[in-house]
Order: sequence, then structure tokens, then C-alpha cells
Amino acid sequence: MSIVTFVEERVLFSPNIPVEVNNLLQAAVAASSIDQNQAENLFLQAHQLDIHCLQTYFALYKFYFFQKRLADAERLVLAALKESARQSGFPGEYQLLSENRQRWNLYANECSLFYLYSLKALAFIKLRQGRASEAEHVLAHLRLLDPDDLSGASVIMDLAAGVEED
Repeated sequence: MSIVTFVEERVLFSPNIPVEVNNLLQAAVAASSIDQNQAENLFLQAHQLDIHCLQTYFALYKFYFFQKRLADAERLVLAALKESARQSGFPGEYQLLSENRQRWNLYANECSLFYLYSLKALAFIKLRQGRASEAEHVLAHLRLLDPDDLSGASVIMDLAAGVEED
């Protein structure tokens, strides 16, 4: 008789994520409520194991955001934008991308959608840093790049509008 062990996954990442990376990310998520240093080390190990795995960028920038390490979160979001653009075959600078947006379908695949989600994260980080005008600049480009709001950026746009009203 074989013994089957079930490991509860705390977070569902992409179905295409390598098993070893997923295991490290799951361990990091589990550790994040107990030991932030251990969690960060596990997130970094997952990222170093596969620097092309976009989910490691997501997990790290979200971890830093919740730790209120906004400069680190912003650094990781910028790296995520660069990597997802590289994988999608379009320019990493959202300003250049929005100028030539007809050339690329940003709804085409997981990588390009990840770009939009990360751009939304960048706007939110800038907003949390008190850099409302920079956040609005990012959001203006996001309006052009994501007219169907698949990234859910309208929520951040509403927050930014509330900040401007204050």
C-alpha cells in the first residue's frame, strides 16, 4: 500500500510553473506569516532557480509590497516588465509600447497579460509611495494599452482619482 501525501497549495500560480519553483514559492508563502526573512530567502531561491519564470517576479514584488518595502517592490516590478516584454517580443518601456500599441496584441498570451498586471502594480506602488502624478502617468499609458481593462487597472484608477481629489 502506498502512502499519498497531500500538500495544500496556498497560492495557485500559473499551471506552467516548474514544480521546483512552485514548491519554493509555496514554502515561501507559508513562511511569510511566520518568518519574513525565511520567506524572502525562499522567494529569492525560487527566482534564482528560474529567472525567466514570471510568477517569481509576481511573488517577490507582492511580498515586498505587503512588507511595505515599496522601493524593492518597484525594482522587482520594473524587472518583471522587462522580462515579460522580452518574452512577448515587444519593447519593455511602456511609453514606447503605447506609442506603437497597434503593433502588438497585449491580450495574446500569458506573458503579455502579465505585463499589463505588472504595469498596474507599478501604478499602485507609485500611488502608495505618494507619487500620484507618476502613478497617473503610468495609468494613462495603461488606459491605452488595456482598453478592455483585463488587468483590472480601473480599480487603481479609481484610487488615484480619490487621491487627486484630496
